[in-house]
Amino acid sequence: MVGGSARLLPILLIVVGFVYDYFTPQQFTASPLFAAAPLVAAPLYSLRGTILTGTASVLAVFVIHLRIGGALHADSLTELATVATVVVLAVFINVLVRRSNARLASQREIAEAAQRAVLPEPAQRIGGFDIAARYEAAQADASIGGDLYAVQDTPHGVRLVVGDVRGKGMGAVGAVAVLIGAFREAAEQETTLEAVAQRLERAFAREGIRREGLEASEGFTTAVLAELPHGDGVVRIVTRGHPPPLLLGQDGTIRPLSPHDHALPFGMGDLGTWPDRVEESEFPSGAILLLYTDGLSEARDERGEFFDPEARLAGRVFVDPGTLLATLAQEVRQYTGGGTTDDMALLAVRRP
Repeated sequence: MVGGSARLLPILLIVVGFVYDYFTPQQFTASPLFAAAPLVAAPLYSLRGTILTGTASVLAVFVIHLRIGGALHADSLTELATVATVVVLAVFINVLVRRSNARLASQREIAEAAQRAVLPEPAQRIGGFDIAARYEAAQADASIGGDLYAVQDTPHGVRLVVGDVRGKGMGAVGAVAVLIGAFREAAEQETTLEAVAQRLERAFAREGIRREGLEASEGFTTAVLAELPHGDGVVRIVTRGHPPPLLLGQDGTIRPLSPHDHALPFGMGDLGTWPDRVEESEFPSGAILLLYTDGLSEARDERGEFFDPEARLAGRVFVDPGTLLATLAQEVRQYTGGGTTDDMALLAVRRP
């Protein structure tokens, strides 16, 4: 509605200016309105539309002065020249805006390609489980940031990771690529989930050596690793300073899989050593396992209150992971008024 109203503004300016000039004494002029019309049209219309709007403004001034004096005098010519000059500037602005939009569209395509390469959307069914993933960027024009997810079917079961790299920009994206690559390799080779976590720790440490400034000294990644053994109704979890996964039952019950022993995020090994310990929980048929980053749990409303996914999902039943993630994304947008301050990665798995 706002966009449609804005596109009507140049026409409205010309009409109001014409009526004002036509019914007021000669010493009053609406030339500012005629000059404003093509300037407003420049970022809203095509090049042709901007030229047509400018032509209409010049013609309106010309017709008004012919009606008033029957001939063009010095003041009339000055006003015509002023409006015509503004029209030329509006056309120039339109060309610049169109070129900028073209560059932005190209950058978006590159960012989307990078996202698909670094965070490919997993198949809807992996290792007998129903899978859904979703990435919501905090900025409308952004496609990728420091959140990550990956799913890998291995001889040891289906293994998953969801994490959040501290920081933004290309540095965070580079760390995401390193961690996902290390996870996919370790998930295939390591026999235990603890060993996978240690491989990620070493990979992040190597990545930290290449990072500079604050990212090198204070960079870290929170993450949660999950393992779904083939044929067993259990899930094994290793948590590294990350929000605990939620297990949604078929009866509407919800249970956070919080660790008994808390370990530090990846990249904070210098502060101490906490061994990784697997927490095993039942994962019954029909249940959905939800892993997420803090962009979900730390989303705020206008009063500054956090979004509570556990309270929001309690008592509700979802037929598939995709429906769950689509519902969560929509409710977060409504809760925050349409915008969040942090990226949000969601990964859901249903045991048939």
